[in-house]
Amino acid sequence: MDFRFLPASRTALAELPVDALIVVVAGEAASQGLDGTLAQLLKDALAQKDFQLKAGRTLYVHRPQGLRAQRLVWAAAADAGPKAFRAAVASAAAVLKNGGAKHVGVVCANAQALTAEHAQALVAAVGEATYVYRATKPSAPPAGPLAKISLVGEKADAKAVQRGLALGQAVAAGVTLARECANRPGNHCTPTFLAEQAQALAKTHGLKVEVLDRKAVEKLGMGAFLAVSRGSEEPLRFIVLRYDGAARTQAPVVLVGKGITFDTGGISIKPAAEMDEMKFDMSGAASVLGTLRAVAELKPKVNVVGVIPACENMPDGRATKPGDVVTSMSGQTIEILNTDAEGRLILCDALTYVERFKPAVVIDVATLTGACVVALGNHRSGLFSADDELAQALLASGEAAQDPCWRLPLDEEYDEALKSNFADMGNVGGRAGGAITAAMFLRKFTGKYRWAHLDIAGSAWKGGAAKGATGRPVPLLTHYVLSQAR
Repeated sequence: MDFRFLPASRTALAELPVDALIVVVAGEAASQGLDGTLAQLLKDALAQKDFQLKAGRTLYVHRPQGLRAQRLVWAAAADAGPKAFRAAVASAAAVLKNGGAKHVGVVCANAQALTAEHAQALVAAVGEATYVYRATKPSAPPAGPLAKISLVGEKADAKAVQRGLALGQAVAAGVTLARECANRPGNHCTPTFLAEQAQALAKTHGLKVEVLDRKAVEKLGMGAFLAVSRGSEEPLRFIVLRYDGAARTQAPVVLVGKGITFDTGGISIKPAAEMDEMKFDMSGAASVLGTLRAVAELKPKVNVVGVIPACENMPDGRATKPGDVVTSMSGQTIEILNTDAEGRLILCDALTYVERFKPAVVIDVATLTGACVVALGNHRSGLFSADDELAQALLASGEAAQDPCWRLPLDEEYDEALKSNFADMGNVGGRAGGAITAAMFLRKFTGKYRWAHLDIAGSAWKGGAAKGATGRPVPLLTHYVLSQAR
């Protein structure tokens, strides 16, 4: 889809050469930013009570009198900020996506200047509203004719808005890639499939890629990763992607994504209800692929390494049993008290592996614990780091990207729950503080670099009628990577 900035005075809005016009209105005063025909149309809609200035409300008008556009959508926003603008545009775009419009103009009725943040919000909103999963659903509706979106404004820094649109499009492409991977069922999205996606991405965007098989992983001594994969017939894959945007001497940002392509829980098997959603347990891996996709398009002067340990967690006669002790790549032994706490087992070996890159920072991303969902719900991802500067940078990136996270503690006292009589550590503690003890487990493998952990169990997908992957935290990670460019 093509996104452009279209400078236009408010007096010219009625003559805009578009098929449809979305007008975002934030509050009573916003109507004062409209002139002529649009002002009268809004006044009439409000007087007839067909439209209300309450956030989330929309009104579709077909062939509005006095406008060149054949379709008009009013969309009410909570305020004039980018976040509210995004929500309003998403509601309006949902009204138009199945119609006949090819070119849509978007106007903010408020007289204030448009910003790069509004531009990013526009692209994110349209992507969210128009995405349809089709890979394994032939009955899904075909893509509509919508091909061009123009952000229309009079008061704006045109270059800044264009930069915002470019950033938004790169992030949206990364989000779409992450969603496409995560939405595929487990019999389609296997570890091999993830490796193929990484290889395709490397080919089209000039990245370097390496895929390790079981034999290579055994040679490296990744006993924890191997333990998780034992019960599956699907071969494991350990994927390494590299974007080299800076000098070789510059230490890279390393992103590690959990790639459990289906999680039954293993011998500690999950309840049947909603187990189908465990295809989303590779959302961390998908977000790493999506972020590399966005970064490769934007070409910042920074080095990035993406690492994905990928396998299934299945129960069979060879599967790891509760109470088994394995030796991780770091040499530390782990008593596997619960085979459904498998994500931390594949991540811990990956976190040891990445030491070879001498990283500037390592961020792991994982749908790790249900406890994080209990703590934060579905709006914010969980953030863990002992590094205050890194934590603050990630929090700021999340806010800038409208992909927020929230920092949780890593106090040493939580480490007590991981003690084992039979190994250096257990892989789980009790139920209390489960997201924290999971992060404390990972921390034991990160002593040689700056590290942060993002638990995305609540934010990576939606359940219910809107079931599907969200593509988060690709926006957060992309903004963070860009902030590290020199």
